Amino acid sequence: MNPNASANLSPITELSRRPAPLVTPQALAWHGGALWIGSREQRRLCGLDPHAWTAFEEGAAPGIPWGAVSTGDALCVVSGEGADDDRHLRRYVPGRGWDPSWRVALPDFTGSYVSFDGEHVHVSQWYKHRVLRLDAEGGILREIAIGAEVCGHAFVGGILHVLRGTEQDGESWWIARLDPREETPRAENLARVPFACRSLAWDGERFWTNHRAANEIVSFALPGR
Repeated sequence: MNPNASANLSPITELSRRPAPLVTPQALAWHGGALWIGSREQRRLCGLDPHAWTAFEEGAAPGIPWGAVSTGDALCVVSGEGADDDRHLRRYVPGRGWDPSWRVALPDFTGSYVSFDGEHVHVSQWYKHRVLRLDAEGGILREIAIGAEVCGHAFVGGILHVLRGTEQDGESWWIARLDPREETPRAENLARVPFACRSLAWDGERFWTNHRAANEIVSFALPGR
């Protein structure tokens, strides 16, 4: 992706910007009417009431929680573990904790952000500029080329929305969309994200992301929406 090709796009419309309950907020998911945040530095997972903006559940994670998504009855978390930060999928059940019997290795032990289409988990690989649709054992069912580094993705009505761009030269990011039902999906940039965003979640009405460097959580809409 050529960042200059979308330099004139309008920025996202920020709806709220509030302090994160944990430092270096990395993973972010919407589950059960609440936000769930994972801290890269503290290696903890936290449930946050989005109205009172108070934490109601918090605990240690088995590794660095790089990404998270709701799969209906639980959270699916990308966990970086061991000296090599090997990436696995872990299952967290709110109110009960981590499921010790469920651990799935990601392809090449890499992957950062995760989304769920109602049937399959999708994991992005930053340096390979792609999103992978996985089966229950972590096998690759499909590869979707994104054309840039990926720092978050979420499904909205069957359409995959992706935060894509580059971390180089001060970071440049856009939110794009693509239809994975197409034979060869092509990502279309919709708006600029004028800060170093990490993770993407959708609550049914608005998007959420982290401004990790500022220790803040931001909700936003697309321009004109």
